[in-house]
Amino acid sequence: MTTQMKSSNTVWHHATVTRDRRAELSKHKSVVLWFTGLSGAGKSTIAHAVEEQLHQKGYHTFVLDGDNVRHGLCGDLGFSDADRMENIRRVGEVAKLFIEAGVIVLTAFISPFRADRDKARQLIQEDFVEIYCDCSLEVCEERDVKGLYRKARAGEIKHFTGISSPYEIPENPELSINTGGKTIEECAAEVLAYLVKRGVYQEK
Repeated sequence: MTTQMKSSNTVWHHATVTRDRRAELSKHKSVVLWFTGLSGAGKSTIAHAVEEQLHQKGYHTFVLDGDNVRHGLCGDLGFSDADRMENIRRVGEVAKLFIEAGVIVLTAFISPFRADRDKARQLIQEDFVEIYCDCSLEVCEERDVKGLYRKARAGEIKHFTGISSPYEIPENPELSINTGGKTIEECAAEVLAYLVKRGVYQEK
């Protein structure tokens, strides 16, 4: 799906309150933590666990969750390859606005196609942190929290990632976490340690 700019006579407005000023006020930098992996790999669970700890530290955060976004912003999209591409494009644009607002953004989307994740990276540039939730299909199916794999195996869900639609594993993610063999707490700790190492915030 190719998106064409249909707006005309528009000029980007540069505000006096800049991203740097927001970072100074909030005492942390803004960044996009892009969690990717199969359904059931722990993306949303870990993203929310990380957000909870950051919130307790007094930092500004927001989780863009796959299911939640499809209730509103992307409610008009299905799960065809073209719709998946558009879904990720919209999320990337929203995430970019959030980092301009000085927020640590955590996105939890399967985002199965490498090209779509690369487009999000190109849009967000150096503030894009790809986090691969590495969990085997077997473990994800064993968890099957929402019963989706069972339905997919029965043919009730079409274009289901890992079963009837491919998942392209990240080649060079900033962070790869073994979510199939570690606890939620251990996974969240890895993300937080990375953020400190990257200089997003300083450990108090």
